[in-house]
Formats: sequence, structure tokens, C-alpha cells
Amino acid sequence: MTDPKKPGKLAGTPKDSHYAKLRRAYRDEKAGGTPAFRSRPAQPPGEQVEDGLVRLYGLHTVRAALDNPRRKIRKMLVTRNAAERLGIEDVAALSFPAEFAEPRDIDKITGSDAVHQGVLIEAEPLKPKRLDALGETNLILVLDQVTDPHNVGAILRSAVAFGAGALITTARHSPTESGVLAKSASGALEHIDQIEVRNLADALGQLHEAGFQTIGLDSDGPAELEETFSGEKIALVLGAEGKGLRQKTRETVTALARLDMPGAIRSLNVSNATAVALYAARKFLK
Repeated sequence: MTDPKKPGKLAGTPKDSHYAKLRRAYRDEKAGGTPAFRSRPAQPPGEQVEDGLVRLYGLHTVRAALDNPRRKIRKMLVTRNAAERLGIEDVAALSFPAEFAEPRDIDKITGSDAVHQGVLIEAEPLKPKRLDALGETNLILVLDQVTDPHNVGAILRSAVAFGAGALITTARHSPTESGVLAKSASGALEHIDQIEVRNLADALGQLHEAGFQTIGLDSDGPAELEETFSGEKIALVLGAEGKGLRQKTRETVTALARLDMPGAIRSLNVSNATAVALYAARKFLK
């Protein structure tokens, strides 16, 4: 029933009724304000830590960090369930400070959107190696300004799965180590040498001197990747999505090649393209 004194207004509806509040919230959202319907406010991620530490979370990520003698861990928060899944019987026996926590306590640190699985550590970032410290390997990856941490994490995971010996990135225009990157890598961050260079073209030249064939992945490459392989050492070079390889990189690599994709879509996400290229390279090198 409407109020005859105020046409269109429900009779007996309080000024601040739930219905009225929802209408105002909806108008606010349309104007760019706080979203009208949200079960609870999302916690923002907390990547910044004092003293240059990084926050790593997730069962696979933390398990790999615990098993890596090069990883210096400074603190751990863990739920009792996660501790059991990690095989930790007594947190007091660990070589670094650790304490039990509730999932919501970790949410406040990582952000509620992070899938932390009940465990968080603060640790020193791993130090990138120099190119002249490249160990004995016949397969490596080179990234030309791939900046998305999710993509780089997924690339690290594929690199370790297919036995690549190192990942080379540039000092600038590459993501720093973070919880997001490490979670996407699912522990791979601890299992592969990461090499940082200042000048990618110079680095490719050094790889040539070391006997590597450098192959740049390009959707318009003149030949299919499998037809391009030669020699006993391969470095796959991939660029960022959208812009791809920079011109200087294209001019410096040994060859440009494309993945054979007969379907309607002629390109892949860079992390997916990396996995396919690694599989092909590993098959050739066997």
C-alpha cells in the first residue's frame, strides 16, 4: 500500500529501512562508490615486508622452501591442519620462529583472495645468479620483459617439470619474487637457477659463445619450432603477451620460430606457449 501523502512511497516504511539502504547503496555503486552487495570486505594482499623479506604461502610453495637449504626463513604462521599436512610435529623444534594461527589471521596478512592453505612464511628472497654462473645444462629459458607474476610463476613450474636448467630474466621489467609468483610456481621457485642480466642482447651473445642455439618464439616465425632445432643446447626466448619479442631481441636470436597451431586461434598465453615449446625441445634433445 502506498502513502497517499507521498505517492510512490510504501506506507509505514521507515526512512532507513533495509530496502532504502539497499537502494542508496546501489546508487552509490553506480556512481563509483563501494559495491552494494558484498558478504564481507576483501582483505587486500600484503606483499611488502620489512627488511626486504618476502611472504610465501601455500603448501607446495612452503614445503619446497623448507626443503631448500639456500632459503633463509625468518618466520612462520601455520594452522594445526596445515602443520600436519606439512609433516611438522612440533613448531618449537623448527630452526626459525613459528606459531600456530587461525586461517583468518593469515587472511589479514596475505589478503583474503590468496589461497594460502593455512601456512605463511616470511623469508629472504633468493639471490639471482650471474650468467657466468650458468651450470651444465642443455635447455634454458629466456624471458624478454615478461612482467606478469602469474605467468612467470607458471613458466617456472613448466621449466622445472621439463628439466630446464635456468631461467634468464632482465634486471628491469621483470617481476620480483613475491607470494603471487611463488604460489603460481607451486614450489618450482626453489628448484631452478634464476639468472638476472642487464642487457638481454649481450646475454644472448654469451649464450651463443657457450654453444646455445637461441630460438625466439614468434607467431609469425618463418618455420615451425620442431623444424628449427639444431645442435645440442637450446635456449628458448619468449616475449611478453601483446608486444612479443623486442626488435633487438628478434635481430639477435639464432632463429625465429612459430608453434604449429592449425585451429582458429593462432596464439597462446605465454606460459602455455612455454610449456608446449619446452616439451618439443626436450623431445629433440633426448
